[in-house]
Amino acid sequence: MSAQFLIERPEFDPATGVARFAYALAGKRFVEVLTLPTGAPAEAAAGPSFRKLLDLTALVLGVSYFKLTAPLELSAPDLPLTEGERAFVIDVYENGLGEFYARNNLMRFGKLSITGPDDKTVIPTIALPDRALLPIGGGKDSLVSVELLQAAGVAFTPFAVNPRGPILTSIDKIGTEPVYVTRTLDAEMIRLSSEPGYYNGHVPSTAINSMIAALCAVLFGYNRIVLSNERSASEGNVVFDGRETNHQYSKSLGFELLISDVLGNATGGALQYFSLLRPYSEARIASFFSRETKFDNVFSSCNRNFRLTGNDGPLWCSECPKCHFVFLIFAPFMAKERLLSIFGKNLLDVPANEGSFRELAGLAGQKPWECVGEILEAAACLYSLTRHADWHEDAVVRAIKADLFSQYGEPALQAALAECLTDSHDHHIPPALAAKVAAYAL
Repeated sequence: MSAQFLIERPEFDPATGVARFAYALAGKRFVEVLTLPTGAPAEAAAGPSFRKLLDLTALVLGVSYFKLTAPLELSAPDLPLTEGERAFVIDVYENGLGEFYARNNLMRFGKLSITGPDDKTVIPTIALPDRALLPIGGGKDSLVSVELLQAAGVAFTPFAVNPRGPILTSIDKIGTEPVYVTRTLDAEMIRLSSEPGYYNGHVPSTAINSMIAALCAVLFGYNRIVLSNERSASEGNVVFDGRETNHQYSKSLGFELLISDVLGNATGGALQYFSLLRPYSEARIASFFSRETKFDNVFSSCNRNFRLTGNDGPLWCSECPKCHFVFLIFAPFMAKERLLSIFGKNLLDVPANEGSFRELAGLAGQKPWECVGEILEAAACLYSLTRHADWHEDAVVRAIKADLFSQYGEPALQAALAECLTDSHDHHIPPALAAKVAAYAL
């Protein structure tokens, strides 16, 4: 098999909104297609900012094909890159694929290289209207961002790639016309992912969707891409190959700062990229969500809703770590009857769930490979339930209580609970907007 992954220069047809991204690996050629909305101004599609972002998008989308064999060398002979962009791409292929390497026992950190021409050009500042593109994931986080932006009086447009299930129902409830993009993966890549001799695993979907959002921001005029990534997304899962690996790496603050610089430089400083929820813990975000009921029957964080094969079951499977974690962080802040109506059952009163909650709270195993919050945060929420009239008699809470107190101690759990509800100053939100959001958070 080839020891090189080739990324070709992508093509875009503004008349149809179709962008094509071609790759070659192990003697095979793959083509991925993005279908963007039509009607963008011709000058936006022809400008240097869009060309640069299209090239960078090709590099980031490539992770889905690269991981079939995970070679050490990336080749982009027709994609000029600055030094910063080169470092960004390597970060996406190293840390962005950290979970993939760990779970396939592949040593790649510090070993990858990318060949291609240097880019010394400086892109001039482009004019972008003062409004936000807001990716909607169908879960609680982006819907809290909706509330925060509305409270701050910020104009925004919902955005999604391949919208389905709770994404569609949530955007329908928001009531604002969205921007949708269709992403069509190469069918042969999907087939090979399950074949012997090829690897498969997690890719940095937030990085991928962020680059697609950047294309739309430049084409249709948005000066901000507003993410909904909480501070706990920066916590990793395990140490592998001498480095912390994080299921949520492309949601982390470290990655946010990297991609923000890259997108800013590609637009002459015109395009901002930041997470509106970075100051908050998952528990704090759950407390915000609990103030409003209109999304109760349409949102879901359960990953079964977003499988390629679709989901013909309920919004919440009630069996996965993601369902368990979301239930746990809502319990201290939401009326029990309301929470049970959302999930359809009490996940804390099912003895079979005990092992999953133990992992979430750091009492067994490792932090699950899921978009869940910090271990100490989960432990703090469980601690609060041991003192809560609605929850302290439930089977899981009773079963875990003694070990929870023994491992952490009550003073540490009290401190952790207080810390969960204290907003962090470690974020990248523009100061004026941060002040407006802080006023809502009181």
